[in-house]
Amino acid sequence: MKAGPGQITIRKVPRQLNAALRKKATRGGMSINSAGIEAMKKGLGLADEPVRQRDLDFLAGTWIEDPKFDAALEAQRKIEPATWK
Repeated sequence: MKAGPGQITIRKVPRQLNAALRKKATRGGMSINSAGIEAMKKGLGLADEPVRQRDLDFLAGTWIEDPKFDAALEAQRKIEPATWK
């Protein structure tokens, strides 16, 4: 069997998603169908361009203890009483 373009129907689309999809279509000058396909491709990791991460998860668990860094922070935390009068 040869795979070709398919057709699906999605029902009960939440209002917020419906509005966002319509806004994306309008901004992009495309049909709602094209906007939906683009959004699904991005969401499933199938888009031509990589998904831009907007979080710092890649940093989790990467902290390395550094005494010099800790000393620098400690020096910055000192309060000079004359400055705060």
